[in-house]
Amino acid sequence: MIKTLLWDIDGTLLDFAKSEKYGIRKCFEIFSLGECTDEMLSRYSVINRKYWEMLERNELTKPEVLRGRFVEFFEKEGIVFDKIDEFNLEYQYRLGDKVFFCDNGFETVQSLKGKIKQYAVTNGTYVAQSRKLSQSGLDEIFDGVFISDKIGFEKPAIEFFKTVENEIGKFSHDEVMIIGDSLTSDIRGGNNADILCCWYNSHGGENRDNLRIDYEITDISQVLEILGK
Repeated sequence: MIKTLLWDIDGTLLDFAKSEKYGIRKCFEIFSLGECTDEMLSRYSVINRKYWEMLERNELTKPEVLRGRFVEFFEKEGIVFDKIDEFNLEYQYRLGDKVFFCDNGFETVQSLKGKIKQYAVTNGTYVAQSRKLSQSGLDEIFDGVFISDKIGFEKPAIEFFKTVENEIGKFSHDEVMIIGDSLTSDIRGGNNADILCCWYNSHGGENRDNLRIDYEITDISQVLEILGK
C-alpha cells in the first residue's frame, strides 16, 4: 500500500513553461531589453534544460548553471548585457509572481490532504521554489517541503533522497512513490532510491534510458486511480 507521495513541482504540479515565459519577459521589461519573442524563449528553454541536466550529472555547480545559462542565451541572441547576476536574481523572484497549475494538479493534492502523507521534492533555488509554493497554497497542503538549495544536493542524487528519508522515515519500496515529469531527475532519482516511480508524461516523451517506471500517467488526477488500486 502506498502511504507517502513525493511530488515534483515544476512541470508536474505547476506549469513551469508558463512561469518561465512570464519571468523572462518581466525581466526583459525591468532591464529595458526590448521584446523577448516566443522564438527567443524557445531557444532559452533549450539552453536552460541543457544546463540543469549538466547539474544533475554533477558536471556543473548550481551557481555555474544559474549564471551560465543566461550568459550563453544573451551571447547567442546577440544581446550585449553585463548585469547577468542581477538579471538572474530578479528572475528568481519573478518566477514566483504568478502561479500556473498543470491540469488537476491542485485539486488532486488537495483531495489527498489528511488521507496520505505528501511532500514536495524539488530542484531549484530556495527563493523561487518557496515563493511558488507559498503563492500556490501548496505549502499549506504538504506535510513537508524539500528544496535542493536547502538540502545541498539535486535530484537524482541519492543524497537528496537520503535526506528526505532521514526526515520522514525509512523508505519502503512499495509504500513511497515519487511523481514527476522528468526522467533525468525524478524517475532516475526514484530508481536510485528504490521507491515506486510514477512518470507524468503529458507530452508523449520516450523512456530512452530504460529507467524503471512503475506507473505512467498523462493527467495528474490519474494518481487517484493508482492509489485506489
